[in-house]
Amino acid sequence: MLTTPFLNRRQFLASGAAFAASTKIAAGATATSTGNPITLRAATGQAALRPAPFGLTPVWHYNGAVPGAAIRVRQGERLRIEAQNDLPEDTTIHWHGIRTPNAMDGVPDLTQAAIPAGGKFLYEFDVQDAGTFWYHPHHNSSKQVGHGLYGPLIVEEHDPIKVDRDLTWMLDDWRLTEGGEIAGGFGSMHDAGHGGRMGNTVTINGKMPDRLAVKTGERIRLRLINAANARIFGLDFGALSPIVIAIDGQPVSPHAPESGVVVIGPAMRVDLVLDMSGKPGEALPVQDVFYNRMEYKLLDFVHDATLLRSTVPDWSIELAPNPLSEPDLATATRHEVIFNGGMMGQGMMGGGMMSMMNQMRQGNMWFINGVAAKGPVKEPFLKLAQGTSHILSMENRTAWPHPIHFHGHSFRVIARNDQPTRFKEWQDTVMMAPKEKVDIAFVADNPGDWMFHCHILEHQAAGMMGVIRVGAEA
Repeated sequence: MLTTPFLNRRQFLASGAAFAASTKIAAGATATSTGNPITLRAATGQAALRPAPFGLTPVWHYNGAVPGAAIRVRQGERLRIEAQNDLPEDTTIHWHGIRTPNAMDGVPDLTQAAIPAGGKFLYEFDVQDAGTFWYHPHHNSSKQVGHGLYGPLIVEEHDPIKVDRDLTWMLDDWRLTEGGEIAGGFGSMHDAGHGGRMGNTVTINGKMPDRLAVKTGERIRLRLINAANARIFGLDFGALSPIVIAIDGQPVSPHAPESGVVVIGPAMRVDLVLDMSGKPGEALPVQDVFYNRMEYKLLDFVHDATLLRSTVPDWSIELAPNPLSEPDLATATRHEVIFNGGMMGQGMMGGGMMSMMNQMRQGNMWFINGVAAKGPVKEPFLKLAQGTSHILSMENRTAWPHPIHFHGHSFRVIARNDQPTRFKEWQDTVMMAPKEKVDIAFVADNPGDWMFHCHILEHQAAGMMGVIRVGAEA
């Protein structure tokens, strides 16, 4: 499924360029309900994605850093952010997973006009849910996110769980040339029709760290955010035993990940609790094992000589629920949503090879209920009365996975392939495997026209997006 060679950890170490780098995100901004707006300035620049002796990589970034500064706000507070556009093209900012008012959602030509080069826009909204979220552009997303425009948004609980450290990892991959520049080819038909734009260099918080120093007995809350255009991560923590406590910012009953591997698709977030169980001086690896025969070591947790504690702390790891409206499954209206298209699938809506070639000439590769969305999309494919419960019965009839994201709402994942899910987890982006069926349930309680799309950004650009209207007279 990869489209370019991947520089794995073993090859990187063999190159003589191994190093120990910090995984910390640039110092962030803390919002207050009475403070001045936080400024996020999008601009071109450079970043040290690779270690010395390699040079800098030209990127696009917020406030001079990749990722952009971590924004931290308390649940229930008002967030005010002034977006400044110093890019050579239009942009916006979307607050991924945050249930904003529609006008603050950051989708050009749908919820706002794009911010022109040299322009500004004030985003202002109350933050309802605690959890791990992120921000990124929703204009020319494949190119802008692929150049480094993103950052974490952490909404702190009123009563957070007790841990020794709270860490955020923004995972990304980059398609770099031998000279260390970001390769061109954004919008290529090959990427659009297959698995999206896969990179050949993986970073954590904009760096290629080799190790992270920890203490034996230390408890860490690890917030994972997948900012990649298309790469799915499957993290194997080996001798460590991660416990999932939240998905897409929403609390879930604490549990071990299936098969011990934490799978996180593009745009998704997973919060883990990790107890460092190695002996002083021991290095415990984390590996990405998602793609067959393309496994590599992400980094080592290196235990220093300090013994913080000899037993696992008995602190609670259960997060308080967020104020989400519970869908009434007994009265919910069911809607079928069919995803078609792409290469090696069932063709373009069953029209056969000739239909596929005709659509490809127009740049249409993917379909939702028979429609490939190109350019600004305003006509909704679903109209839902405000306050009503709904089930989207989704079917992936393609040969590729799709992380499906619904703006302005969180939903319960209630069934996969007609089998009830164990945790009925709340999410805003759900991974669908090839040929898989997934049922999600939600209350249409946030009025407006909302984007609904695949978050493999090349799939979105090639047609896999639509609009769901929520309103009193939908």
